[in-house]
Amino acid sequence: MEELAWRRPSACGDGNNCPEVAIGPDAVYVRTSLRPDAVAQLDVSEWRDLVSAIRAGEFDA
Repeated sequence: MEELAWRRPSACGDGNNCPEVAIGPDAVYVRTSLRPDAVAQLDVSEWRDLVSAIRAGEFDA
């Protein structure tokens, strides 16, 4: 995998349990800072669906 520029939400600060996202030329990559070697690869459509579901509260407990 190419070298990716990982970003995390500013609300995480220096925390070690944060979601991280990297945007590649053809995919979006998602991981948790607790397991940086476990990376999910999403195409643009899957990424949009995920963000829409999060915004709609579909994962709220």
